[in-house]
Amino acid sequence: MLGDNMDEPTVLDYVKSLLTPWKKSSIQFPAIESTEDISDDVAGMAAEDISPPDKYTPVVETDQIEPVHKEVAGSISIPWRAGTSLLVGMGAQWVLAPPQRAPLIGIILLLISAWLVVWAFLCGEWKTAPPPETKLFKDPLKMDIPSFGIGILFALLTFITSGGNRFSLLNLAFLLLSLVFLFRALWRKESSKKNFLSNLTSSLKHREWQFSISGWFVLLIVSTFLVLVFRVKDLSVLPPEMVSDHAEKYLDVINILNGNTQIFFPRNGGREALQFYLISSLLLLFNTGINFLTLKISTVLIGLLALPFFYLLGKEIGGRRTGYITFVFAGTAYWLNVVSRAGMRLPFYVLFSAAALYFLIKGLNSSNRNDFLICGLVLGLGMYGYSANRILPFLIFAGVILFLLHKKSQGYRRQVLGQTGILFLIALVAYLPLLRYSIQDPAGYAGRMISRLGTSGAVPPAQLLSTFAVNSFDALSMFSWSAGVVWVTSVPDYPALSIIAGAFFYAGAVLILLRYVYNRRWMDIFLLLSIPILLLPSILSLAYPGENPNLYRTGGAAVPVFLIIGLAFDSLMSGLEERFSPAWGSSLAWGIFTALFIMSAILNYDLVFNKYYEQYRLSAQNTSEMGEVIRGFVDTGGDPGSVWVMGYPHWADTRLVSINAGYPFTDFALFTDQIGDTRQSPDPKLFIVHPEDKTSIDTLLKFYEDGWFQRYNAAVQAKDFLIYFVPGNESGE
Repeated sequence: MLGDNMDEPTVLDYVKSLLTPWKKSSIQFPAIESTEDISDDVAGMAAEDISPPDKYTPVVETDQIEPVHKEVAGSISIPWRAGTSLLVGMGAQWVLAPPQRAPLIGIILLLISAWLVVWAFLCGEWKTAPPPETKLFKDPLKMDIPSFGIGILFALLTFITSGGNRFSLLNLAFLLLSLVFLFRALWRKESSKKNFLSNLTSSLKHREWQFSISGWFVLLIVSTFLVLVFRVKDLSVLPPEMVSDHAEKYLDVINILNGNTQIFFPRNGGREALQFYLISSLLLLFNTGINFLTLKISTVLIGLLALPFFYLLGKEIGGRRTGYITFVFAGTAYWLNVVSRAGMRLPFYVLFSAAALYFLIKGLNSSNRNDFLICGLVLGLGMYGYSANRILPFLIFAGVILFLLHKKSQGYRRQVLGQTGILFLIALVAYLPLLRYSIQDPAGYAGRMISRLGTSGAVPPAQLLSTFAVNSFDALSMFSWSAGVVWVTSVPDYPALSIIAGAFFYAGAVLILLRYVYNRRWMDIFLLLSIPILLLPSILSLAYPGENPNLYRTGGAAVPVFLIIGLAFDSLMSGLEERFSPAWGSSLAWGIFTALFIMSAILNYDLVFNKYYEQYRLSAQNTSEMGEVIRGFVDTGGDPGSVWVMGYPHWADTRLVSINAGYPFTDFALFTDQIGDTRQSPDPKLFIVHPEDKTSIDTLLKFYEDGWFQRYNAAVQAKDFLIYFVPGNESGE
């Protein structure tokens, strides 16, 4: 405890003396009179007496300590340290990205930027706002026993009826009833809900309503419109072509439409089902058609659904403005934009990571059982979305453990452990159909994951540990160096973050660490540790390290990354507002935010709509142009049964040609030794041939002397192909 002598040096003075050696000040750190042994606190968990009342009792956390920023007499009021740290950070992000690629200079600049961030923080130029005040509630952990028993009974029936890897009306009904009764048994009814309903009923009775629109509401509407533009602009042509994975997806969708309602789809290494049922719903309800656009619509919708959780998380951790900044930066980011446009299951990792993190943090901050229930439901449903979501239980374990190890959990540890048990119970019930399949076919369920962890790849078993270390470094450096070389979902070798977002991310990571040093808030350290945890689905590609990093298996990490960016930007704005007059400081803060955000949006726009589009167009096979030729042939009287695409190594996937032509159930593939069989039909014929396929060219000329070749001039010159047209022959010869 500090004495009355105000000249006695503080810990802050000591740290500042270390960081400002040019002042030649030497401060001796005062002796510590006593320490509190944290082990006593942990050991006291068993002796805690939680005798909760029958209703929630709010308890406000009051032991938060904010750093004291001291102004030096005669110091410059302009926050030049914070500004310089950002400029240096942007410079580091620029020199690390292609085409510059100067790693040594970039690392030095990052270290200088981090040191300037610390200095600016100590001088009050970065003002980290404390999280909104939270209340902890004593939870009696009571439940409706009959409803709970019925819910468990229906859960058992769900498991029993989920055999054969099939969803049915019966097991889905049992699953829904189980969740309904368990929620009824465990859900805590709050008085605020009753007040809300009564207020709503009272409002509806009024004949005259009054509405008011605030500036904040207008800002959210305008920003949401901008995000929608980024996410849906040119969706029909960006990305321009399907790849083989898309054909595999439509085979599974067709199975669903034919009544084969699988729980897990073992095709192509095994894939979760949620996207396939979403696509089937779009086809049945809106008749969007079996095409690339329907695939992209499904994933863009999931990507958009994730964004409100970015806002809510930012609001939970740093306040309304932090939530807004997190939302707009994530909504316009190149990383999340290309992932949501890819037409694959990838954004399900982002969605369920964001939702699980929100309800977990909200639940731990308030000890409100209802948030744990919803988090459990999110966790269970997430297992049907994307295989990377299997890391989320470990993330939740980490969050709960960190909370229990911090002071805020005193008096609530046993209660939180009980609520965590409820969370995993709900998750298990939602997971039951998939659990039944995983027991029946463990190899099919875990095959893809094991193939990445095991020894089936090019890495010897003895090198797996070193590969893990290298993969970890590569994944953690993806924000400023390279996010991988997978052209389908990224611009190869470009970092995951833009120059501005990257600078704020690294500054924010330093600020979060400093805030944790001062206040020991469990959320801060959890936010930092959640990044490597959510990167693990990519890092653990040990057998195939070339697949790491990438923007899709790391998508969950985008949630804490953009939260840190939001916290950093809010800290800069808070520092400006505090150092200037209220009106001038606020205008300056929002002006700087607007300018930097516009610059960031322009950089992201160029990456997505120019660089990503162009490299994708150059890399993908032009199956859409082949499909267009076939449609033209059919529209002029040709029979789709008289169209063939000659097989050639590493060329077009004929399934994609069929989908693009509008005949997804027709296989246009033909090999050279099968050409003679096509003479049985007297109809006009169309063959699509690779220009270098000399064998097919010679065979066609041999069997059809009256035919002729035409070269199709593709949009990308290197992707030209040949069209061989054969006129009809009534004799059939």
